[in-house]
Amino acid sequence: MRQIMGIQVGNRENEALKVQELLTKNGCIIKTRLGLHESSEELCSITGLIILEFLPNKEAEIAVMEKELAALDTIVVKKMVF
Repeated sequence: MRQIMGIQVGNRENEALKVQELLTKNGCIIKTRLGLHESSEELCSITGLIILEFLPNKEAEIAVMEKELAALDTIVVKKMVF
């Protein structure tokens, strides 16, 4: 089974450090990580999106990480399972 997680960060300035700590703590189960946010010379968006692909057979660890992320104020977590 392949699991993909999308993490919407509603306020990067307030939540980025907490999210980064959780991603680092769970780094051994993350296969791929992609971070996206709007940026230009005039504007750097306060919101962001992180897409994660996990190693297979890590469902229990992924569930714990999802719960910890969802407990943060401006974070929205969505998963896809293939």
